[in-house]
Amino acid sequence: MTDITSILQNIYAYIKNPTCHRDEDLSLKEKGVLMLVILGLSFAINFFFILLIGGLEQLGLFSMEEHAINKMFEELSPILIIIAAVVVAPLLEELIFRAPITLFCGYQKAFKWIFYGFAILFGYVHISNYELTTNVLLISPILVAPQIILGLFLGLIRVRLGLIYAILFHAVYNAILVIPGVLFYAPEV
Repeated sequence: MTDITSILQNIYAYIKNPTCHRDEDLSLKEKGVLMLVILGLSFAINFFFILLIGGLEQLGLFSMEEHAINKMFEELSPILIIIAAVVVAPLLEELIFRAPITLFCGYQKAFKWIFYGFAILFGYVHISNYELTTNVLLISPILVAPQIILGLFLGLIRVRLGLIYAILFHAVYNAILVIPGVLFYAPEV
């Protein structure tokens, strides 16, 4: 993997047809570049969904007022929010949703669907962040799309680079999302 275009093509090919193959021959630098490209791609794709979700909220289909992140900002100290989002959640979620993926490596025909299933399950666990209403359930594929996409990318990282890399990526991703919010809402940090 040398240039961004070939890395993006490689990512697309993997997501389209995931296999249980670890990239043992990648250097630490190549792994870092792959993770940086996936990080940028994650935010670029999810930016579209953030706009779409914001539009759905503006249409009155649901409210972010009751979102779990708002409650967390009201109830927890800034340092606890950072620890929960950047340490605890990545560790637990990767152990639950990504660690088991490689247990299915021997089932190559089913592996693709198991891989997708873990990503969808990871996404739908996050629907609990919203107040569950009929509208939220109806638009849930859009509301959890960012987490499903992240789940696909984390699955790729887990299989091809290893579980530690998936945990690290998840922690960095959450840090980028949460720390600015903590600093904005709690300037004393």
